[in-house]
Amino acid sequence: LIYGDTGTGKEMVARCLHDFSHRRKHNFVAVNCGAIPESIFESEVFGHEPGAFTGAAKRQVGKIEHADQGTFFLDEIESLPLSLQVKLLRVLQERYIERLGSNVPTPVDVRVIAAAKLDLEELSQQQKFRSDLYYRLNLIVLHLPPLRERPEDIHLLFRFFAQDAASKYKAPPIVLREEALQL
Repeated sequence: LIYGDTGTGKEMVARCLHDFSHRRKHNFVAVNCGAIPESIFESEVFGHEPGAFTGAAKRQVGKIEHADQGTFFLDEIESLPLSLQVKLLRVLQERYIERLGSNVPTPVDVRVIAAAKLDLEELSQQQKFRSDLYYRLNLIVLHLPPLRERPEDIHLLFRFFAQDAASKYKAPPIVLREEALQL
């Protein structure tokens, strides 16, 4: 479970955890829980069979199944509606999914990493987040401080983004004098 303000690099940390693990040869699948409309969340995350709903013409593998043997990253998990939290909890407990329109369980082996801006324990005490899901996710907790609390990283980030931009636009790298970096 990764906590941090917007822009602190929660997904980058999750990606690094994946890239430096034994799961690196398999998929890293990221889902922003606040960006997928609730009406299609189940289909996107769990998949569906043909005819499961109007417009479902063919089988769709969901994000969790696509992440099998790899890492499934849930960003902004605090925005996941309670009705969907219970379905996610079942997958974490049982280690299988059922596509919409199917009664056949499909085993999945995924590492789940979740990220939040808000305190999930506090939300669970307010009954705005399922406490059983919180305790399932709360095995290892990382807190990422905002950039305002780590000013020593600003020059490293500047150099990274300047190099990235120079490479992207085929321009010479930007080199700043130390005085400019201090400013």
